[in-house]
Amino acid sequence: MASDLAFAADQPDFGTPFLDALPVDRAAIATLGAPFEVETVSASDGLAAELSEFQIDLGEGPCWDAYVTQSTVVVPDISDTAHSRWPLFLNAIATLDVHAFYSFPLTIGAVNIGAVDLYSEAPDVLSAEQLTNALALARVTALDVLRYALEHRDDDAEDDGPHSRREVHQATGMVIAQMGVSATDALLLIRANAFASGRTVRETAAEITGRRITFEP
Repeated sequence: MASDLAFAADQPDFGTPFLDALPVDRAAIATLGAPFEVETVSASDGLAAELSEFQIDLGEGPCWDAYVTQSTVVVPDISDTAHSRWPLFLNAIATLDVHAFYSFPLTIGAVNIGAVDLYSEAPDVLSAEQLTNALALARVTALDVLRYALEHRDDDAEDDGPHSRREVHQATGMVIAQMGVSATDALLLIRANAFASGRTVRETAAEITGRRITFEP
């Protein structure tokens, strides 16, 4: 059972900022497709993990909608039959202590990473302002999840040899200007875009300096 998952001591804690800032009870974060694994990377507790794993196993639910549409999904009350587009998921969670859930996409530029799921034991708990704040938190969290996913993937080192350093440096500066991030995070975004597109870092840097790839905040 997903609820019996043992959470490792080094599991990333991406959910606490949401729980601290918002009146929700649980949080789960998942990466949901190429070039990343489809998996729950962080959950506040066993039930949050179970709710996330149900969606992953069944291939349906609010996290998938948020991921595919890159927009917020709000379900203030699961008893509302308007959300019957997820029949398997809603049937699976019918007896669980959750009445509202909110899903936010994790995206950075052209890189679509996954989704944040927030769950509440009471219906309709987030105001419009709180939804806006949650989406802002999701944008910040996306960078942390991206870093974690890249650090834990199993592949060869990036092609960032000495002949590519100048162009990578130039591309890094352009991403800093476009996204308003640090040099470290700008290079992370370049690596992620390279990984997502099947290019090397050097090739991606050339695309950025040639203005064929741009990043939006």
